[in-house]
Amino acid sequence: MSLQHLPRTATVEEASACIAEHGYVIIDELASAETMDRLEAEVDPYLEATAFGAIPALGLLTRRTGSLIARSPTVRELVLDPLFLGIVRNRLSHASSVQLGLTELIALSPGAPAQFLHRDELLFDGYPFANDYEITVNSLWAVSDYTEAMGATRVVPGSHRLGPDERFTEADTVAAEMTRGSVLIFSGKLYHGGGENRSDRVRKALDLCCNVGWVRQEENQYLSCPPEVARTLPEELLRLMGYAASHGYGHVGNREDPLRALGLG
Repeated sequence: MSLQHLPRTATVEEASACIAEHGYVIIDELASAETMDRLEAEVDPYLEATAFGAIPALGLLTRRTGSLIARSPTVRELVLDPLFLGIVRNRLSHASSVQLGLTELIALSPGAPAQFLHRDELLFDGYPFANDYEITVNSLWAVSDYTEAMGATRVVPGSHRLGPDERFTEADTVAAEMTRGSVLIFSGKLYHGGGENRSDRVRKALDLCCNVGWVRQEENQYLSCPPEVARTLPEELLRLMGYAASHGYGHVGNREDPLRALGLG
């Protein structure tokens, strides 16, 4: 089965329609190879100090390095990429605000087994959200080459239309192979999982996940990025991190705007 690829010149509407129909879209080479080089140079020292997962669900041969807003200027640029952010906001437009839920570099070492197939929506306490309510949109950027042999993420096309208790086998999946700098953007309802790394190379992916603004973030952005760093960031990024009040939630005591509490605005 061929997967759904669009060029980086695609519109927000085209990419969003593809996700609505198939549950995912791959934007080819949205970031340049030079951008990926910079990202690796910034994050690799932290990656090397990161322990492998302690439980199978996190990958016993997988490293997951977070706190990337604080650590990588290049990650900040990618979060604010107009096409990526436009797609996220389009897919989550039913909510009054959108927030950044996770920044993580995922590195699968050679020999890493395939991950279990799952929906990212299960992170929210396994709550049974309605099929027509999107709670989260995730993305995996190919920091390295992203081949089936290296453990490219496997997806079950169209599975975002199904319920939370479906069961699939590897035969139901397709490897989301893509060139370095490309990005897989997908619904939180899509069944997917990391593939088995049968190569002699480390497969690296940048995981940038966004949620509707009223749920708890998977990665606490206020603690993962120190205030002294946060004060140097652009307002749009800060608001995505959660420094925003919306519909009565997110304020600081006395109904103060979070940016003012941070000493900005």
